[in-house]
Amino acid sequence: MNARRSALAAGAAGCVLLSGCVANPFKDAIVDPRSPVAAEVAASVRPNAPYPTFVNFPKAPVGVRPIKQYGVDAGRVEADAAKLAAATADSTWVLNGTEAFAAQARIDAGPILPPAQPADTEAFAKDLKARATPPPPAKR
Repeated sequence: MNARRSALAAGAAGCVLLSGCVANPFKDAIVDPRSPVAAEVAASVRPNAPYPTFVNFPKAPVGVRPIKQYGVDAGRVEADAAKLAAATADSTWVLNGTEAFAAQARIDAGPILPPAQPADTEAFAKDLKARATPPPPAKR
């Protein structure tokens, strides 16, 4: 019996607390005239405007797929993802026949060129430095 009374008291307390939400807080709302949007609010408020009716609601869209089709399409995408994951799993990749591939790549790349000789490199650098001498200053 005591639990019943406390449950009843808790329900009554909840009703009292929620009763404050029943009133319309916008009924007596006043806009501060010093507010930068006060003029826009006053211009946009139409207190005697009629409420919209169901006739004003837009018609249902046409040519849209049915809701169940979304689930079917999502299931198809999930199945395709599972197939792709299975096809590209680690166990599906092998490296057989790499010798033939490497040999063909070497043939396609052309002959192996010898490395440049240090003396050739020094001569090339010296030539570039000589050509990089700035021109004489312009006469004014």
